[in-house]
Amino acid sequence: MIIREAKIEDLPGMLDIYNDAVRNLTATFDLEEQTLEQRTKWFHKYGGKYPLIVAEVEGEIAGYCGLSMYNEKAAYARTAEVSIYLSSRFRGKGIGRALMTEILKRARELDFHAIIAGITEGNDVSVKLHEKFGFKLAGRITEVGFKFGEWQNVLYLQLTL
Repeated sequence: MIIREAKIEDLPGMLDIYNDAVRNLTATFDLEEQTLEQRTKWFHKYGGKYPLIVAEVEGEIAGYCGLSMYNEKAAYARTAEVSIYLSSRFRGKGIGRALMTEILKRARELDFHAIIAGITEGNDVSVKLHEKFGFKLAGRITEVGFKFGEWQNVLYLQLTL
């Protein structure tokens, strides 16, 4: 497994992972699959202070992880939101742990103070992954997303670096 900076050429693999989540998981509240054009715009929001990394296994994108702006107000400049998505074929193989290790290393190097994760309640695997890295429950908001015919709650976890 190689953990590296994401490249534009990785987008088709990343798009497959994301669209699988749109179709099958509550990990995203998008209800329609994204196009390559939409994800290209998304990709260009990353770089510099907001890294986007991938896990590559035998030439295939197995997962990706990024830091994004938490809030555009200036006082939030040292707070970022983390997102992580894994291919269904590679879950349970330590890829999430490897991606999280690297993105948090970069967060420290970039002098972030707090990292926030919004995780749909019921996604216990993701909650446990974050908790292993020291994230603590900061709050819960109820019935804020409607997907798969049900209202979904979101847990907010926070890591202070």
